[in-house]
Amino acid sequence: MIGPMFTALHTIFEQQYQKLALAVDETAEQIRALGKLAPGSYSRFAESTQIDEETGAPDAENMIRQMVLEQEAAVRTAREVFPVTEQATDEPTANLLTNRMQTHEITARVLRGLLQ
Repeated sequence: MIGPMFTALHTIFEQQYQKLALAVDETAEQIRALGKLAPGSYSRFAESTQIDEETGAPDAENMIRQMVLEQEAAVRTAREVFPVTEQATDEPTANLLTNRMQTHEITARVLRGLLQ
């Protein structure tokens, strides 16, 4: 990416990358706590996502718009799974989902602010 938003977006993307790396670890740990094997690589995690990987080079505005949609998709997915945790009285997983929803909602709001 190039242009006047490079530094700001680079910082935002780096922060998001770091947060998502931690989220992957936390999710894997929770999967193991539930007695299942967690995906052992990012490609295995990617197989279970509904978010397509960007392979092109969108301009800054379209990149931000796409990221907003991806944040919203993550929140929707967490909301869809949440009732399962309630039925199973699985509070640790419910807490993990709640934290992920909050993080993605905040990130979407920050990104929307860049588009105004």
